[in-house]
Amino acid sequence: MALPLPGYSPGFKRPPETLRLRRKRPRSAGPEAAAGERSEPAALRAALAAGLPLRPFPAASRGGGPAPARRNPFARLDNRPPAAAAEGPDGPAPARGPFLESNQEKDLLWEEKLPESTATGLLQTSQVSFSESDILSSDRTELPVDWSIKTRLLFTSSQPFTWADHLKAQEEAQGLIQHCRATEVTLPQKIQDPRLCTELRCAFQQSLTYWLHPAFSWLPLFPRIGADRKMSGKISPWSDDDTLQSTLMNDWSVSFASLYNLLKTKLCPYFYVCTYQFTILFRAAGLAGTDVITALISPTTRGLREAMKNEGIEFCLPLIKESSRKEKQASGPNLEHGEEQAVSDDDEDESLSWLEEMGVQDKIKKPDILSIKLRKEKHEVQMDHRPESVVLVKGANTFTLLNFLINCKSLIATSGPQAGLPPTLLSPIAFRGATMQVLKARSVNVKTQALSGYRDQYSLEITGPVMPHSLHSITMLLKSAQSGSFSAGLYTHEPTAVFNINPPVDQVPNADTVHVELAKCGLHPKTLDQLCQIPALGKSSLRHMEMSDYIYSWRS
Repeated sequence: MALPLPGYSPGFKRPPETLRLRRKRPRSAGPEAAAGERSEPAALRAALAAGLPLRPFPAASRGGGPAPARRNPFARLDNRPPAAAAEGPDGPAPARGPFLESNQEKDLLWEEKLPESTATGLLQTSQVSFSESDILSSDRTELPVDWSIKTRLLFTSSQPFTWADHLKAQEEAQGLIQHCRATEVTLPQKIQDPRLCTELRCAFQQSLTYWLHPAFSWLPLFPRIGADRKMSGKISPWSDDDTLQSTLMNDWSVSFASLYNLLKTKLCPYFYVCTYQFTILFRAAGLAGTDVITALISPTTRGLREAMKNEGIEFCLPLIKESSRKEKQASGPNLEHGEEQAVSDDDEDESLSWLEEMGVQDKIKKPDILSIKLRKEKHEVQMDHRPESVVLVKGANTFTLLNFLINCKSLIATSGPQAGLPPTLLSPIAFRGATMQVLKARSVNVKTQALSGYRDQYSLEITGPVMPHSLHSITMLLKSAQSGSFSAGLYTHEPTAVFNINPPVDQVPNADTVHVELAKCGLHPKTLDQLCQIPALGKSSLRHMEMSDYIYSWRS
């Protein structure tokens, strides 16, 4: 027989017998106790269905004596002991709502379930959480302006969206003509039967139309940032053909110049330039509270900013400037003195005259010019590819930016699926070389589970590059068609969310003058009113919106 090893416990020779869990029921328990145990799950299910707070059930009397109260594992979300167990010297703590601890009351979360349509026509549920700081405003009749590009809109309502399906040939043609002629359509506040309203269906077709260059039916041209996987394996005959690449770039330059001329003459309100590395938003004078043409570029790199400086393009970093201003206000006048002192110290380091005074200039290795430059630009390099790297170009410098982009070789990828492909131009109106495109829309009707059984849930999904004017036009139509009651999940192309910052302006334009000058830009007057607002969303964008009784509420 082997001797036991030091530290070995003979009690663990048979772990199954030692670790087996048993539940012994006293034989003296009568039928009343058994019935009480069977009623606990039923009561629990009833409480869950009714949304009542869950508390531990009273202990059943077993074996003729009072048994210790068994803790209900459903009493708290985090399975902690009930708050009544931790009483202070002043007595029990005040009762709180069900499932809320003290820290949860401070960081309360709103949870919305946004249905997503699938290929089979069913809806799946995705859960999105929002904090209190995410709610910007509510109870307003208009949404804030959102300059980001949406990739998908998902509207849900208790009323069907069948009016948006299967447009007749005449209705589709009329909607396209209304878009090309910028026809202003005014609908009543409530439409009794949207399926029979031809004016509504034509206006819906009008709001889905946009213009694109270049256009290849087999190749997705938006979004361009991070689209290599979607474009992989697609036919691109220009990737190895220099002549074809040159032809595509010449056509793109003509279209780009045409768009800028329309913008300058205020016949085009805005347009986007989408490259494989960054996106540019050009806005006409008068929009977003500015009195000159502006261009926002995001995200940028130090190399791009240096190239723009070398071309003589004056620009600013509005988010960096704003953060510096806030730091100065918080620190007071001492910060400005400290910055001046830091600048003088840098100049002194560059001259290195103090080494000569000490007589050790030959014994110490002097830093080269490149090292000094990299040390100064460390902060600038760290913000590359981030929202803080957004660049603002104003006034006549936007024309210099136009020439810079046309002649910039790094604007086009040299390798990968996007090699040799010019940037994508997106515009709400027609321009030279543009192709008319229509956003994809489809409605789905499903049954969703509710407390009383099943109820009908209707949804309308719109996919494609949804620009700001389309978002506003579609919501105006839904306001009339859905009797002022619907909700929507908005999916943003993230690199464009920073376009909602409030750019620094020298002079605020007069609203009446702006409306007169931009009257022929192709937008509905109410849409133009919204785009003239000063942006208030900052670096975020609209993520969820809801209309109830013709009043908006939203989250970002």
